[in-house]
Amino acid sequence: MPESVSEVDHAALLAACARKDRQALRQILELEGPKMLGIAKRMLRRQDLAEDALQDALVLIWRKASQFDPAKGSGRAWIYAVLRNRTLNMLRDGARESATDDDKLERQIDGSELNEAWEMLGHDSELRRCLGRLETEKRSAVLMSYIWGYTHGEIAGRLSAPLGTVKAWVRRGLTSLRECMS
Repeated sequence: MPESVSEVDHAALLAACARKDRQALRQILELEGPKMLGIAKRMLRRQDLAEDALQDALVLIWRKASQFDPAKGSGRAWIYAVLRNRTLNMLRDGARESATDDDKLERQIDGSELNEAWEMLGHDSELRRCLGRLETEKRSAVLMSYIWGYTHGEIAGRLSAPLGTVKAWVRRGLTSLRECMS
C-alpha cells in the first residue's frame, strides 16, 4: 500500500472500478472514506445524512467510473466532485433541516480545510494553476463555497467580512477562473 494518499493513482483506481473491480472501490473507500465523510458531515451538519451521502457517492463512483476523463482533471478531484454534487443535491432536496449553529459560524476557519481542498486538486491541474492566481480572499471564498459547501453567509461569518463583500469575492473569483481556463 502507498505511504500516503498523494502517492495513490486515483485515475487507475477509477479505471479499475470501470472494469468492475470491487477491490478498487474498497481501496477508494479505505483511502478517502474518512475525509469524504468529514466533508459530507461538514456540509450536511448531520452524521446520518453524511453517511448516506458517502454511500450514494460510492455507488455513483462505481456506476460512473467509466465517465472519468484524466485529461479533464485528477482522479481524486473527480471522486470529491461526485461527493460534493451528491451532497449539494441532498441539500437542495431539503436534507439539512437543522439551523446553522451560531457558535460554528464564529469559529475561525481551520487553515487545514483550505489546504485539504487545495490538495484535492492535481498538482499539475489547470484549475489549481488558475486558483493560484486569485487573490487569497477570492480563492478562500471560492474554495469554501464550492468545495466545502458553505453558504455565503457562513463564509462571511468565518472570514469576518460583510456578506456583500463575500458575494463579490465569489463572483469575481469565478469570473477570473472562467477567463483563466478558457
